[in-house]
Amino acid sequence: MSVLLAVPVKDLVNAKQRLIPALSPPERRELARAMLEDVLEAAVAALPGAVLVVTIDPEVQAVVRAAGALCLAESANRGHTAAVAFAQREAVARGAARFLTLPGDVPCVTAQEITTLCGALVETPGVVFVPSRSGRGTNGALLAPPDVIPLTFGEPSFENHLKTARAAGLTPHVLDLPGIGLDVDAPDDLPVLLERGPATRSARLLRGFPSGARPAGAR
Repeated sequence: MSVLLAVPVKDLVNAKQRLIPALSPPERRELARAMLEDVLEAAVAALPGAVLVVTIDPEVQAVVRAAGALCLAESANRGHTAAVAFAQREAVARGAARFLTLPGDVPCVTAQEITTLCGALVETPGVVFVPSRSGRGTNGALLAPPDVIPLTFGEPSFENHLKTARAAGLTPHVLDLPGIGLDVDAPDDLPVLLERGPATRSARLLRGFPSGARPAGAR
């Protein structure tokens, strides 16, 4: 296996807590599922047979299987960083030469962006990072080999990952990919989703929610 793409996903019931001011609990759950489906569609198209979702949630596992991806079951929700570390170890065990991780809440990601990201790393050892829209988070990380550095998420993870890579003697490459960069996490991300990804499952779902459930400016 040349590359393994890992997508950590916590249970849908507790997903997207920061969207509480904008969306009801059922809406948050539906949106989290739709975003995962958008991500998996792009991921499986770009890397068939190499997409692994780390989760404890049986509903998520069903979505993953329906999308043609693989599941790596966690015993508990240990957080994004622990889930990625778990997947890195799995990539090493499976003999992957490279490890790529993306979050499950970047619904505007495209297969072409994933292909571009994979093609940006030409040397080994090496690392490529895609920052979040804010520039503080890390929404994409490509490592060769899979355990070349540890990954730690939560802002300001982007700057921290650059420092970690340089401390390991690596020259990190940075790509600005707008689909991967947009993680839908807060109410002000919702209008951006509608603008950038109108054809995604997530945007279609969001447009169907009651207008009062969306922030001002969303259509």
